[in-house]
Amino acid sequence: MRKQKGFSLIELLIVVAIILIIAAIAIPNLLNARMAANEASAVQSIKAINTVEITYNSTYPTVGYAPTLAVLGGASPCTPSSTTACLIDNILASGYKAGYNFTAIGSGGPPATSYYVTAVPTTVNRTGIRSFCSFEDAVIRVQPSGAAIASEAACEALLPLQ
Repeated sequence: MRKQKGFSLIELLIVVAIILIIAAIAIPNLLNARMAANEASAVQSIKAINTVEITYNSTYPTVGYAPTLAVLGGASPCTPSSTTACLIDNILASGYKAGYNFTAIGSGGPPATSYYVTAVPTTVNRTGIRSFCSFEDAVIRVQPSGAAIASEAACEALLPLQ
């Protein structure tokens, strides 16, 4: 009799089962890590928007704070003006970055004396769990449910990010 070389069907099935078990453990952890990274990116983006809102306000005092997020950006090559400030990249100025929708609204005035910025996950429990907001005090606040934050007053009522 000749001895056959190779794996039996049972051995192959066991290997496939082990790979599936490892994948079942690893994939949820990967998705949780991605959501945490998206949330960290959203917080950093809000910090950046707070900084550029203050810069915009001091650069264009007759306008005050930027009326929209798009005004803070500008197409490349960018020439700074009160309508295209060239202070943030076009990705963030578009209002969508890393699974979050961003808005920044200047109000009051003229000149605009206040602003608030929000970051809301595009799909709660998929791209992020929490929503974030901030206004002139530059303290980032968190909405644990991931719901939209309707106004500056609603943002003020939330707890600061720990």
